[in-house]
This record gives sequence, C-alpha cells and structure tokens, in this order.
Amino acid sequence: METFSLPTLPAALTWLRAPVRSALDAQALTIEAGALTDTFIDPRGAVDIADAPVALFTPPDAEFVFQARVAVDFRAMYDAGVIFIHGDSTHWAKLCFEFSPQDEPMVVSVVTRDSSDDCNSVVIDGREVYLRISRLGSAWAFHYSRDARTWRLVRYFRALPSETQVGFSAQSPRGQACAARFTEILYRAGGIDDIRNGA
Repeated sequence: METFSLPTLPAALTWLRAPVRSALDAQALTIEAGALTDTFIDPRGAVDIADAPVALFTPPDAEFVFQARVAVDFRAMYDAGVIFIHGDSTHWAKLCFEFSPQDEPMVVSVVTRDSSDDCNSVVIDGREVYLRISRLGSAWAFHYSRDARTWRLVRYFRALPSETQVGFSAQSPRGQACAARFTEILYRAGGIDDIRNGA
C-alpha cells in the first residue's frame, strides 16, 4: 500500500482505502471521496458500508492527542471531513464535520462495535472547525473547537477492543464527491488532565 508522511506526525500514513484523489504538501492534506462513499454499520442492519477513503498511522504512544483544522466543501447531505480511529472492520470510531439533513455543518460522532452508535452534536457556523481525539489509557475523548484554544467535549468512551490506528477520512454518502482539507495538523504524546475544563 502507498505510504506518505506529514512533518507533524510521528509515523507514515497508509491508505486503508484510497481516495478519488488527494493532495499533500508540508502543511496540508486534502482527501476527495467519491460518490456514495461512507463508513457505517446501521444498527437496524439496513446499511453495512465501508468504502470511504481512509489514511491511517500507528501512534507510538499509549496516550496522545491528535488534532487538525478541518475544512469541507459541502455539497450534499452527510458530506464530511473526518478524524478516524480504526481497530478492524467492525471496531472503529469517527469524529466528523458533516453536512446535516437541514443543510447545516455540524459535529457528528460515530462509535462502532459491530454496529454504529451515531450521535449528532453541535451546529457550526462556517465551513471549518478544529477536531481533536485524545487517547487516555483505556478511554478516548472527542472534542471540537472554533479557535484551537477552547475545546468542547463531544464524546467520551472506552477504548476499542483491538490495536488502533488513527488518521483522516472523507465521505459523500448521498453526493457525487466531497473534498476535505486538513491543516494545522498536530500530534503530541501524553493525554489531557481534564476532558471537561475546555483545555
């Protein structure tokens, strides 16, 4: 599989599923998802799909923080740029900046253990937001921010039951394509002391 590197990440990224196209420079990664692409296992069994592009790396630390500014060219419902956690085909999680059925950009989280637990969060005024995932020993925390200084908790959940990688994704479940651009990408070793104090 093709690998590539970003200077702020501690390991090379590998495509789990390749995009329609991608662009890379020292400061940014752009991923374009093709038509009708998603990663989702419906709890009712109506949908089991895993064809959205995903690029992953293996964190070298037991606890860490991984974040990026995510800008999305929203065109269709459920278009999204995603920070992704991957264990295996039925154990994964994603923190999304997604276009809602009401045509509003919003933060959405999905945690999948055989089926997907999908939760809509907050509406965002604009087409970019900061997303952050934190590994905290036996747990994960999802946060979002408008300025990369004050972080608001989206979700807190136990670790997935397999070795995990993290990375980036884009999706267009109802559309013909979706481009997501990831900038200000940051990885640092160590967790966070308080998931609810805004730091």
